[in-house]
Amino acid sequence: MTAIITPNYQITWEKLPDDYKLPDDPVDNINQPFLAAALTQSLELAGKLPTNALTPTNYGVCATLNGKTVVKAPDWAYIANIKVSREEVIRSYTPQLEGDIPVIVIEFLSDTDGSEYSSKPTYPPGKWFFYECVLKVPNYAIFEPNTGELEVYRLDQKTGRYSLQTANENQLYWLAEMNLYLGVWQGTRENRTGNWLRWWDESGQLLLWGSELVEQERQRVEQERQRAEQERQRAERLAAQLRAAGIEPQD
Repeated sequence: MTAIITPNYQITWEKLPDDYKLPDDPVDNINQPFLAAALTQSLELAGKLPTNALTPTNYGVCATLNGKTVVKAPDWAYIANIKVSREEVIRSYTPQLEGDIPVIVIEFLSDTDGSEYSSKPTYPPGKWFFYECVLKVPNYAIFEPNTGELEVYRLDQKTGRYSLQTANENQLYWLAEMNLYLGVWQGTRENRTGNWLRWWDESGQLLLWGSELVEQERQRVEQERQRAEQERQRAERLAAQLRAAGIEPQD
């Protein structure tokens, strides 16, 4: 990505005006809500979603640039701490004013205009420019669900620009702020078979979805039932051997 030279901007953090009309555009495709919900659910079930954390989906994140309101709605984001009640961020969220800068924003690549890569600095600024130069989000991920291609960019503190990260030997990307890895997993959830974004902990263990936890518990119960059945059969064989030897086994 070619670095751009930007003029000085006055960035302020102001609550979205009550009369500001938010765009009411539909999501780009039917899979996006499922992909976003899956990211949040596994965090919650693993106990890695603090009480004050926020995981907005297609939801306005705001800043004021040279006196003009800018709103971008990432497909998914993780905000570690909000300072206000959730009732106060129903319409939108303004970092610094209402809580932390998002730790990561994720865009699911659309088939339209490639706006996820837009570094347009003039008003209204492109998404890339907004995340990189205005919000200064530490991590920006772009995911193509159809191909499974995942790009993870990290903000370089020296240059103030995003740099493309390299996955580890397991094709996972480390997010230090979350103490988690992000990667691509292939499989089925909610009748959708394909590529999914998923989390792994620091030891490389996959954070499970609810359906997987249910299946894991079902397998545990079945293994316990089989163990109990094997123990019952062993006891019956032993009792038969004792009777054959003229010894009446005790209960």
